[in-house]
Amino acid sequence: MMRSSIRYFALALPLAGLLADPAAAQNAMPALRANVVVTGEIVRIGDLVENSGPVADVPIFRAPDLGTRGAVPTERVVEAIRPHQLIGIDTRGLTEVVVTRASRAITAQEISARIAKAMEGQYGLGEARNISVEFDRDVRTLNVEANITGELQVVSLNYNRRTARFDVTFDLPASAALRWQSMRYAGTAVETVDAVTVDHPIEHGEVLKASDLAIIKRPKAEGAVITDLHAAAGLAARHQLHPGQPLHDADLMKPAIVQRNDNVTIIYEAPGLSLTLRGQAQDSGALGDTISVQNVQSKRIVQGVVTGPGRVTVTAAPARFVETEPAPTTASPPSDQPQREHSVE
Repeated sequence: MMRSSIRYFALALPLAGLLADPAAAQNAMPALRANVVVTGEIVRIGDLVENSGPVADVPIFRAPDLGTRGAVPTERVVEAIRPHQLIGIDTRGLTEVVVTRASRAITAQEISARIAKAMEGQYGLGEARNISVEFDRDVRTLNVEANITGELQVVSLNYNRRTARFDVTFDLPASAALRWQSMRYAGTAVETVDAVTVDHPIEHGEVLKASDLAIIKRPKAEGAVITDLHAAAGLAARHQLHPGQPLHDADLMKPAIVQRNDNVTIIYEAPGLSLTLRGQAQDSGALGDTISVQNVQSKRIVQGVVTGPGRVTVTAAPARFVETEPAPTTASPPSDQPQREHSVE
């Protein structure tokens, strides 16, 4: 029994002219091939048998469908060849012959890329590489003749910017095989941007390294996201982060280099004066943050700026000097003026 889509190609062909030439009989022995690749719709004796001589072009089977393969038992092959007077075939101990129909495969990914290219720069969309295409149903691979080149041609294309839905029909005029296959596709297409995400869960306060980060595509309409890995590396998680979640500025913060209740060095600075004191942080803070610290000796709590690991700088407010006008003086009366007498009761 034949285990494939290969079918016997019954032909009423005259044997005249197909008999092996006596001189050809002196050539190498005909031998069966284990694997055969054909490009056309017909499998010929010469495809199956090496050194088949004048009968090489005689068709005996129909080929499998494009891009598929089929296996034929050896005895079935020998039986099909026998009427054509090719005898003494070396079967090489084979139990079957595998026949493959060569094709050019047009994958779903290639179809998606062709749709994105057709939409590039139109309907308010950007570059094709940033257009994400999703189909309404699974898209199967198209198999066309192996010698067919060129890309799919757009016959019609409709796109609704409000719903992001598209409807497109393609054609490949040079391919006879595609005339019997549906070339219409529908789905959604949206413009995307590169977004930074984490590739494993990150806990609150954990500092991100470049190796923790990955790039994913996200719809541009979702809003501003972090697009540069280097912009996120070195920052800390403001809350727990999950893989696949695009990162926003609000998700990250500068890493704390002083933790609450840490023993710190307080540097008190004033014009012409610098003091070093022992203190305790009342808050956690990153470089440049203003936090509360307590002077261990005086127990006084002051505000300072985190200027390094375990270091908080307190700057004294500059003294304010206020100029005051001198009090007005009372002019002495001229000596020749009579003096008024004052009586005190």
